Amino acid sequence: MRQKSARALVGVTTVLALSLGVMPVPAEAHCQIPCGIYDDEMRFQMLEEHITTIEKSMKLIVELSADPGQNANQLVRWVMNKDTHADEMAEIVTKYFLQQRLKLDDPQWAAKVKPCHEILFYSMKAKQTTDQENVAKLRAAVESLKKVYFTKEQAEHLAESHSEAHSR
Repeated sequence: MRQKSARALVGVTTVLALSLGVMPVPAEAHCQIPCGIYDDEMRFQMLEEHITTIEKSMKLIVELSADPGQNANQLVRWVMNKDTHADEMAEIVTKYFLQQRLKLDDPQWAAKVKPCHEILFYSMKAKQTTDQENVAKLRAAVESLKKVYFTKEQAEHLAESHSEAHSR
């Protein structure tokens, strides 16, 4: 009897979600097994791309707000875009760095966790406002994490490969 009730509840919930246009989507998180596929440099590049997208979204939200009646649809789209990228930053920091990469026995653990928390905090603030100061603080937090996360040699290589990519 309980199984029928549970299946009926799932069915009703699915119909309701479909009718409201809200369906849960599977999480797109990095696997939590040591697969060795993903790399740290790529994660930092992704964080930087998200910051740039948040910055552009904020600028366009401010610009489009001059005539909200005329630009209502675009405003909604840019706000959603900004929020999505802020959430994706939080997911990278939480599910990649905090859960997997920062080891509890690392002597630099506290120094690495602080910028992670700053990224989480300022990505949340970026969702709440269009204040470009939050973008600057996000960039600074990512740079702080990068400095303490990578060895000097790794950081030099990352800076070198990053500048080569932008010179193309």
